[in-house]
Amino acid sequence: MVSDPVGDFIVRLVNAGAVRKEEVSVPYSKLKAAIADTLVSAGYLKSAAKRGKKVKKTLDVALAYEDGAHRIRGVKRISKPGRRMYIGAESIHPIKFGKGKLILSTPKGVLTGEDAHKQRIGGEQLFIIW
Repeated sequence: MVSDPVGDFIVRLVNAGAVRKEEVSVPYSKLKAAIADTLVSAGYLKSAAKRGKKVKKTLDVALAYEDGAHRIRGVKRISKPGRRMYIGAESIHPIKFGKGKLILSTPKGVLTGEDAHKQRIGGEQLFIIW
């Protein structure tokens, strides 16, 4: 059993990209599916699809590459199971001079920092990706 499913998910994405895999399969959860959909819309992943039924559901994620390099250069986990970190809409700022994204869990779903700032919504800071 994994104590930090979101951390495990993003580390699997980074590690799969480091060995140039085209696709990675992870255990399914609604939160991971929402994060994957947000990363697809941000351009870090090609696609994400749910496979299987009942207990054996998996999330199949196709990784995106740009000029042979993995699109995800790095990830930093912010909110962890031992310490949750929240941020208000007015405190959301650009990440890595606009090259990165802050991924937030908000009452309106999982959003990037820019989307949350436009909608004036704060939430739990999940991680930073660049």
